[in-house]
Amino acid sequence: MTKEKQMVAQARQEGRRSLAQRSTAKAELQRNVHGIVDWSQAQLFVTQEISKLIGKSLDPAFAISNMLQLLSEFLGLNRGRLFLFDAQKQRLVIRYSYGLAAEEIARGVFRPGEGITGKVFQSGEVAIIQDIDAEPNYLARTVDRDRLPKGIISMFALPIIVDGTVRGVLAINRFRGLHRPLSDDLVTVRLVAAQIAQLMRIENLVNEQVERRTAALTVENLELKKALGQQAQAGGIIGESMASRAALHQIMQVARTVATVLLLGESGTGKELFARALHTASDRRDAPFVKVNCGAIPENLFESELFGHEKGSFTGAHAAKPGRFEDADGGTLFLDEVGDLPLLMQVKLLRALQEQQIQRVGGRREIPVNVRIVAATNRDLQKLVASGRFRLDLFYRLNVVPVHLPALRARPEDIPALARHFLSLANGTFQRQAILGPGALDQLVRFPWPGNIRQLQNIVERLVLLAERQEIEAADVRAVLQSERTADTMLAGMPVDAPQTRSIRPVREDERANIVEALEECGGNKSRTAQRLGLTLRQLNYRIKVLEIAV
Repeated sequence: MTKEKQMVAQARQEGRRSLAQRSTAKAELQRNVHGIVDWSQAQLFVTQEISKLIGKSLDPAFAISNMLQLLSEFLGLNRGRLFLFDAQKQRLVIRYSYGLAAEEIARGVFRPGEGITGKVFQSGEVAIIQDIDAEPNYLARTVDRDRLPKGIISMFALPIIVDGTVRGVLAINRFRGLHRPLSDDLVTVRLVAAQIAQLMRIENLVNEQVERRTAALTVENLELKKALGQQAQAGGIIGESMASRAALHQIMQVARTVATVLLLGESGTGKELFARALHTASDRRDAPFVKVNCGAIPENLFESELFGHEKGSFTGAHAAKPGRFEDADGGTLFLDEVGDLPLLMQVKLLRALQEQQIQRVGGRREIPVNVRIVAATNRDLQKLVASGRFRLDLFYRLNVVPVHLPALRARPEDIPALARHFLSLANGTFQRQAILGPGALDQLVRFPWPGNIRQLQNIVERLVLLAERQEIEAADVRAVLQSERTADTMLAGMPVDAPQTRSIRPVREDERANIVEALEECGGNKSRTAQRLGLTLRQLNYRIKVLEIAV
């Protein structure tokens, strides 16, 4: 037996053991399948199991078949089928499936453009069919309608794109009796489609390896599978640009250590998503991930929020309550907007980090905690240190592994994939079937996105809600982007190809004194400063930039 065959046999044996281990969890999750089910727990279990499947076998049939089985048995997403394009026959045929009889698999043949499956293959866009009986393009060729449950049945059809080319279509049925949002299922199915695309790319490389018979390609394929497993654990971060890969690579390098990570970048660059990716890729993945927004907590409640309090420690403390440190024990504590921490809390946080112990408000005993800290900020902490608003010793404690997250305008090649992702989410949320025309994508790519990924998602949602036709055209995008340009929350000088007509309310010089005074009174906390001045946070940031106020 060759070494490669031994590896495949060993992986399949591990797979059988994994399936046996899942049986207990399956019985527990499905005990009340006809009643109320904790679907969030089931979806989390499915996502974790998918990440474990990756890298166990060089044969994609093992991983893909098990993914489809997981979707069916744990989430009720049934009759999963993967169509791949046969170049010789010029037809789409079923390569992998779960829940289909042999004759159904044999009938599953479509020409490009034929039926829902053929149209998704031809367009490269996701199709969400709310009711297959009301959809003229649903041909019922693979599965006879009378073999499906009565009532409304939905269908997902997602293109499988490998190296920029549509290679096939993933189709799955969904019964309306499920008590959870359709958009939640779409997120899970998109994750599966992404993993299938990566596995197919690996299959291509394996075939090249067989042809070339080189040890170098064997090593490369194993490394790709390892990286794929890490990507699955990374929570589905979307981005193939060099800047995105560099940030994700840094995250993965330190994920299994206890090093404190500081995420740096503009607002809206996805700092929380990267923090969750780090947690998921770490050995703490099964323990809690707890987020604290330091800019949203009133100063007098900070200590109780982080460290908890004992009964009677202050007015309103009717019972003892653990803080976020105790909630995150054994897991990860994500301190978002850490630059907004008051100075007094900076001292107490530093002590907790150094001693790995906390003391509740009103308590006397020291409580040991095992917490991995991930902090994030869009502020320049070194400037805050220089101005005396941030402790130097805490800065050094947090800045062990700084990771700079790129602005969206620095990675325009990621915009099409992100836009399609947000389009699918919006279609599921708002029960629409909008698609982006080629010109629409070009407009999105050329826009500079001062609000980064968060702004892109908001724009795509707005486009879906305002769309009068199924296809969103370039003119629709230009109109929405023009409204962004004319809002007084947008920074000046954002050229696009369309003529600009700016109508921004001017910032007055006499606002400077009020803003500076409010910032000082709030200890540099911009969220509280904005509330005091009656502004949004974005409006405050705009004035700080225009008036060149040091923060």
